[in-house]
Amino acid sequence: MEYIIVGTAGHVDHGKTALITALTGFEGDSLEEEKRRGITINLSFSSMHNDTTNVAFIDVPGHEKLLKNMIAGAFGFDAGLVVIDANEGMMPQTKEHLEILNLLGLKHIVVALSKKDLASGETLALRRKEIESYFETLKHLQLKAIVPVSIYEPSSIETLKNTLFALPCEPKKSNGLFRYYVDRSFSIAGAGTVVTGTVLDGTIKVGEKLYAPEIDKEFTVRNLQVHEQDVAEAFSSQRTAINIQSAQKASFEKGLLFCKKGFIRGFDVADVWVESIGGHTLKHNAKLNLFVGTKQVEARLLSYENEESFTQGYAKLHFNKTLFLVYGEPFILAIGGRTVGGGRVLNPINDPMKKKVKLELLHALHVKDYRSAFSLLVEMHKHGFGLISSNQRFGLNHDEAIEIADAMEGIFVDQKGLVLYPDSIRSELEGIIKTIYAKNAYALLSASSISLKLKWASTALVESVLQQLCDEGVLDFIGGVYKNAQIDIDNIEALIEEKLYAILEKSAFTPDAPYNIYDALDIDRKMGDDALKSLTRAKKVVRLEHNLFVTAAALSTMVKNMRDIMRNEKGIDIKSFKEHFEMSRKYLIAYLDYLDNFDDVKKEDTRRILI
Repeated sequence: MEYIIVGTAGHVDHGKTALITALTGFEGDSLEEEKRRGITINLSFSSMHNDTTNVAFIDVPGHEKLLKNMIAGAFGFDAGLVVIDANEGMMPQTKEHLEILNLLGLKHIVVALSKKDLASGETLALRRKEIESYFETLKHLQLKAIVPVSIYEPSSIETLKNTLFALPCEPKKSNGLFRYYVDRSFSIAGAGTVVTGTVLDGTIKVGEKLYAPEIDKEFTVRNLQVHEQDVAEAFSSQRTAINIQSAQKASFEKGLLFCKKGFIRGFDVADVWVESIGGHTLKHNAKLNLFVGTKQVEARLLSYENEESFTQGYAKLHFNKTLFLVYGEPFILAIGGRTVGGGRVLNPINDPMKKKVKLELLHALHVKDYRSAFSLLVEMHKHGFGLISSNQRFGLNHDEAIEIADAMEGIFVDQKGLVLYPDSIRSELEGIIKTIYAKNAYALLSASSISLKLKWASTALVESVLQQLCDEGVLDFIGGVYKNAQIDIDNIEALIEEKLYAILEKSAFTPDAPYNIYDALDIDRKMGDDALKSLTRAKKVVRLEHNLFVTAAALSTMVKNMRDIMRNEKGIDIKSFKEHFEMSRKYLIAYLDYLDNFDDVKKEDTRRILI
């Protein structure tokens, strides 16, 4: 079964409700009846189907409700059914609905010329010409058919049904990022909390986790329904009821976004392409109402071209609350209850950058020139531009983003880490590595150990530079580490043990943490750990606690000193110990705890005494 969501629009009294009833037999919202019935929810408010296709209708009511309630539905539309009275023709509200659908990027429109039984053939022909002429002014909408109908002529209703069933069921491009705006939320006895809405992208399965970023809470999907049928999984463009486990109805206001945790960040600004409709002019710094998804928020519009008034262009929107938007997301703008324009989100991430660069980026995003957008962002983020947010930022899944990056020149692509670097950073990194070996000719490093030192440099990037230095004869790769090619080392493991022991011996009673010693010696952490374990097994070094190792000789001396204190002062505690040895509490406690290993030492409260 294929699913098509059709938005119905039209001027008041043009017969839209009666026509939908004739098509589906559905006479209105039955929410209360649905609640009494149980979990089954008529998600689409009305629908019809044949053997292969289900057509679900979402009503776009009069103007005020259109703005407040149905913009989100329009985002999920696959097509539109516009009802026009054959005698009255196109009214201002009809044109406004079409302009809104055009802004939202809807493609396929079927026009139903209603009340054909009351119009002459000449009138119907005139209306057809008027409609076709008007559609030529709308750049996105495609007029698929004009069907004269009457609710009193079953054959015309059947023709309209067949026209709607024949609409192309085009699969929407998905970046795999699940998104879903709540349009209704209620509780059902025995089932719990249920929300309804349209899956805008991605998929959701029973048992999976849903994340509501605006309230920072995660929930489990208990059950799913699509068109009154229980399903294990719901897909993009499907009207879906989600039964949420252990949730409170008050948590889910209309407009709440559900997604998967970790993939969408929120901001109170977004860069957009905006255009006006209906002859309106957009004003720089104007306050407007923004409608996106099922959400309505206040916003301020700032033109990037610094024009006081304009009809279209690149702009920044400042919101009065944090929004979690994605690239390409449509929105509508209104002032005082009147629709004045709308557009698409181009850059949902707040990137501080100069205006000239920002305009270049927005143009690249507007025309979907991702290569240019990547180049600009990589140049801005010289220490790595992450693609982990490519779903939100470009509408691309990770594989698509990596494929584009791989085809570009002048950048290094860390495929596993999803990070892009400009080639220029390789020279900087090469200089840093050469400096390490110049200062310490016996440095023994790995890509991971250098990456730990340089938080911005991924292991893959460091590895590529180290390999290049090997190819140039600067370094050698031996035993899992890189060494100075000009230094001969017969036994790397023995050398590391020797260096570690020398530092521990010099530190005496207060040695540094192992990782700090490794960094000071410029040795790989794994090799350092292995060397320390070897020294411990040889009983040359003793582990006092997790990150505290001392030489056996130093520990023996300290134990002798503590015994002297216990004999002379009838015991030892932290206070008396510190009077003899000015060490931090970490060392004092570790040595005192070590005394508990001896049979002739007894602990009384916080004090150790000799038996």
